[in-house]
Amino acid sequence: MSFLKINNLSVDYQMRKETVYAAKNVNIEVNKGEILGLVGESGSGKSTVGNAIINLIDEPGKVSGGSVVLGDLNIHENSESIVKYRGNKIGLIFQDPQTSLNPILTIGEQLIETIQTHLKLSKEEAKNKSVNLLKEVGIKDAEKRFDNYPHQFSGGMRQRVVISLALCCEPELLIADEPTTALDVSIQSQILELIKKLTKERNLAVILITHDMGVIAETTDRVAVMKSGDLVEVGITKDILTNPQKNYTKSLVSSVPPTNKKISRFVIIDNENKDNKLNNIKILNRWQKREIKIQDLVQVKNLSKSFDDNFFSESSKNSVMAVNDVSFEIKEGETFGLVGESGSGKSTIAKIIVNLFKPSSGDIFFDEVCITKIKQKSELMKFRKQIQMIFQDPYSSLNSRLKVKDIITEPIKLHNPNISNSDLNSYIFDLLESVELNQKSADRYPHEFSGGQRQRISIARALATQPRLLVCDEPTSALDVSIQAQILNLLKDLQEQLNLTILFISHDLPVVRQMCDRIGVLKDGKLCEVTNTEVLFVKPHHEYTKELLRLMPKIESIYE
Repeated sequence: MSFLKINNLSVDYQMRKETVYAAKNVNIEVNKGEILGLVGESGSGKSTVGNAIINLIDEPGKVSGGSVVLGDLNIHENSESIVKYRGNKIGLIFQDPQTSLNPILTIGEQLIETIQTHLKLSKEEAKNKSVNLLKEVGIKDAEKRFDNYPHQFSGGMRQRVVISLALCCEPELLIADEPTTALDVSIQSQILELIKKLTKERNLAVILITHDMGVIAETTDRVAVMKSGDLVEVGITKDILTNPQKNYTKSLVSSVPPTNKKISRFVIIDNENKDNKLNNIKILNRWQKREIKIQDLVQVKNLSKSFDDNFFSESSKNSVMAVNDVSFEIKEGETFGLVGESGSGKSTIAKIIVNLFKPSSGDIFFDEVCITKIKQKSELMKFRKQIQMIFQDPYSSLNSRLKVKDIITEPIKLHNPNISNSDLNSYIFDLLESVELNQKSADRYPHEFSGGQRQRISIARALATQPRLLVCDEPTSALDVSIQAQILNLLKDLQEQLNLTILFISHDLPVVRQMCDRIGVLKDGKLCEVTNTEVLFVKPHHEYTKELLRLMPKIESIYE
């Protein structure tokens, strides 16, 4: 008999001109000791269903129909019963552990507060329970870490604390909403193993909300697939991933990059332009297409960067070495990947290359010129024009107060102040068309676009100065698998037609395998190895690389 029964659940958002249906007549059941995966693209309604279970729907949204039955109790019968079950019968793990924790309270204070809210325990009893919970989720020196603040924990450790908060009142249902999206492969593996272990030991019913099909393959017992608020299909994980019945599910599964081989393009089924390459990029008329020479466009030599963790201290003993004596080259026309955990130094190296950070020591050569030694602003501007960056979060990297045309205009006019208005408008439209957006997009604001469309705008802005090097820092980590496939195909097409050189930074190893010609592996600021992509995946040399590959979620594991 199912422990959780969601019957004909509907969630509506009443807007001024229309009603938006976020979930429509959804029926899902979850058993104790079972992990149900809830998957779909952004806007599919998966998080809405998770929030609706305990009525955490923000206005003007409301649960407009259906019921949620936990055991024998209908927890939507009145608002008091829902409040009673939150944190008590139902535990929640949110995506971002940093925003889930109160920064001005210690971990211990937050645990004790939650426990005493729901359980009749003394402060001493609540403290003992808190310490035991921290130990259970794998936090070493729990007695000492009890008095630490959230910022004193790593991302993975913070997520463990969030899990301990979710479990502290002995819930029977656990809802985990994208619990590993912001984590590296090694930390992700630890968190998922912890959730699986706790599911069995505590006989929990678990709903795991995610868009990562590799995580689904290795973690869940059954899967429910959602699209535009509708439940598309539900079934055993292996059946859904190996023999999907609906076209949308087939599209999701086929869009996942394989981990066991390299493919030329990402498959997109549910798309009008599915596998078509960009046939004509109009900006080529303005782009001085360069012949690729067999040379190193970028040379990173003995690069080091340290940060002082105490601003007022003059002592070097407080400094943190983010990058430690790193050297590598990027050949013109290739895609070079940098992989590693958070804190490995990937993004720091990227920001030094685009001159957002200054190195503590070492040099970077671009087209045989040492750009780290340039002092004059006018000389530096020449190289900034040739090196552009695409950031991880397309929303925060775009100015929300500017229209798209103004966002793209800014770098063009900075480097070409005498361009006429007619040429400028024509160039903007060509750039938008090159990233598969229409001309009407120019007069809209960033918030009017989806995440994938915003990332296309970021790419158009980066192309505006006709760069030779694109630095892509986790450009698809915030995107759904099908949107990710479209963006990565777009980058492949642009590179081929414009002879771009790309530095691709990611912790998503399957994506890196498909995108990169060579890869450098970083750990604790040091470069472990640099080699051709297929060599690294088939015959890795360094033990750390072998461990990363072992921990990588593999959708192919479902076939074993």
